[in-house]
Amino acid sequence: MILSRVKPAVVAETPVSISEKKKTKTKVPSLEEYLQQRDYLGAFTLLEFQRSIGEKEEHADLWIGYCAFHLGDYKRAMEEYKSLTMKPDCLAEVWVFLACALFFLGLYQEAEEAASKAPTSPLQNRLLFHLAHKFNDEKRLMGFHQNLEDVTEDQLSLASIHYMRSHYQEAIDIYKRLLLQNRDFLALKVYVALCYYKLDYYDVSQEVLAVYLQSMPDSTIALNLKACNHFRLYNGKAAEAELKNLIDISSCSFEFAKELIRHNLVVFRGGEGALQVLPPLIDVIPEARLNLVIYYLRQDDVQEAYNLIQDLVPTTPQGLDKTSHKDLLFSQEYILKGVVNAALGQEIGSRDHLKIAQQFFQLVGGSASECDTIPGRQCMASCFFLLRQFEDVLIYLNSVKGYFYNDDTFNFNYAQAKAALGNYKEAEEVFLLIQNEKIKNDYVYLSWLARCYIMNQRGRLAWELYLKMGTSSDSFSLLQLIANDCYKMGQFYYAAKAFDALEKLDPGSNYWEGKRGACVGVFQLILANKESKEILKEVLSLLRNSGNPQVEYIIRALRKWAKDNRVLLS
Repeated sequence: MILSRVKPAVVAETPVSISEKKKTKTKVPSLEEYLQQRDYLGAFTLLEFQRSIGEKEEHADLWIGYCAFHLGDYKRAMEEYKSLTMKPDCLAEVWVFLACALFFLGLYQEAEEAASKAPTSPLQNRLLFHLAHKFNDEKRLMGFHQNLEDVTEDQLSLASIHYMRSHYQEAIDIYKRLLLQNRDFLALKVYVALCYYKLDYYDVSQEVLAVYLQSMPDSTIALNLKACNHFRLYNGKAAEAELKNLIDISSCSFEFAKELIRHNLVVFRGGEGALQVLPPLIDVIPEARLNLVIYYLRQDDVQEAYNLIQDLVPTTPQGLDKTSHKDLLFSQEYILKGVVNAALGQEIGSRDHLKIAQQFFQLVGGSASECDTIPGRQCMASCFFLLRQFEDVLIYLNSVKGYFYNDDTFNFNYAQAKAALGNYKEAEEVFLLIQNEKIKNDYVYLSWLARCYIMNQRGRLAWELYLKMGTSSDSFSLLQLIANDCYKMGQFYYAAKAFDALEKLDPGSNYWEGKRGACVGVFQLILANKESKEILKEVLSLLRNSGNPQVEYIIRALRKWAKDNRVLLS
């Protein structure tokens, strides 16, 4: 059947089309064309090929270094520029190119040495400006800042310093001004979106980013930022789906940010794979150390979290022209150091760690830039919580509770503050909103909820909490709380049951007096018609469990009353 084909399956090539194809085949873009198209991989490949066959372009070594740098292969760029500096006819500008490659490799001291050998130029000033920031040399930073001019490159450099010093609004102002002057500089929209992300305006960041992604749908940085916005706005699954799109595209730029993507996948997956991925990325990606600390905290490995963060010196951003050292900006490092010290202090009973935690929280929450932000107010609440000033805790928590209605951790702290001030009814309601099983099994939660039940005249529910617990030091402590609080609140029946259980668990201690008083208290409530007469039978049973000589006297008195009032005890 196939042999009977009449219509050709493909169009036959004419002699003209074949010759044109040959021309097309032989035509290779020039270096200039590759560079104009920003195809640095193509340009790099062409230059390497020409070098291998002995057909070198003019300044080919410089161009190879240039292409390697723009491909993110800073090591190769450094090697090319170093070999050039060893030649007697080396251009003086090569030293600043070498310094840039060294800077991106994190070799800041070597970068400064190389830059000092280069002639004065705007590029050298920008590089030294960034190096001064890396070295925390404020005096030199201000000197290089004054040398900046109102040109695009210098303003971009200034904006990046603002960004790294957490001055996001100042950076946005520069980027927006440059965008008005150069509407085709679309990449600036990514920088603006990054700033809005840092300011917690995730929806605004997403809107700005969408404009750029229409033109560059496979941008690694943009897609990664979009995933981060989804993580903040929705959840880890939504964020991971966005990153999967990026990995599926697998553009050449994927290699450029593979470590960042691996790091973010761990975060989006709630810490899955943290111990395999994050340790090698410490000091490569700044957030890697912080996220590993968070992972350890979630695993209740507080000591490991402390070991990892104790030597970390949090950044203390200082404004270029209007912010003093005292006006510290919000820093995740400060907050995390506060959380770790608070957790460790509570775990080992160290007042020193708790004091350090309180100071870190106060530092962030009291700063002018953070006092009215949600994290800043949470920090002040934490500070006052550690100081046990619960009225102040509630002032700050009430101001942000609208953002945390279903947040179990927030509700746990909020309910404790309410209960500490005696607002037991409201505290009970908030405690019962908590769904997290780990919190619900924590002794602090159980003890506070039991106390709320008792103070709200619902001792039976507190007793049921105890019955659900296994035998442990925590259950013994809860039993003591129930016994004493129920006795204090006149709920003598459950006080008697609790004292009876304590007496059985620790016969050597003198729980008899509490049990005796509670049993007599139950009898008084029966006389006042506030307890059922039928409960007297169980009171007698509880009394018989004790070997104290007073038991028989009390039982006889109760039996006589029961007989006189026709109450059945059998």
